[in-house]
Amino acid sequence: MILPIKILLFIILAYFVYSFAIYNQVMHTEVARKSISPLAVKGKDVFQKFNCISCHQIYGLGGYIGPDLTNTISEKGEAYAEAFLRNGSLRMPNFNLNDTQVEALIEMLKAVDSSGSFPAKDFDVSWYGTIQKKEKE
Repeated sequence: MILPIKILLFIILAYFVYSFAIYNQVMHTEVARKSISPLAVKGKDVFQKFNCISCHQIYGLGGYIGPDLTNTISEKGEAYAEAFLRNGSLRMPNFNLNDTQVEALIEMLKAVDSSGSFPAKDFDVSWYGTIQKKEKE
């Protein structure tokens, strides 16, 4: 009877130790630091601080209230993004971001934009959710 309780307590303790380690790890890897600017890393931190992913998507991942921001800079331009960041809109609240935060977010959006595009245009999605590379015509 004592052994199952010890095993259960060990599993619970292991869960909490693992959870603590996961949620407290630094997500700025050496590769990321070398591939994007320090200002873009600050922009990622601002993006996380204001929980932008709850409404917006990057590479199709995130919320569905706001638009996907993956290619906002190349499609709409920096001035367009800055206007929304500074003023909000009917659906997006004004977060009263300071100049540094706005610059950092735009730099992050430029880094995301330069690293890929969404949606993937070279793939077809079947009705049951699998993807297949488009065949060249």
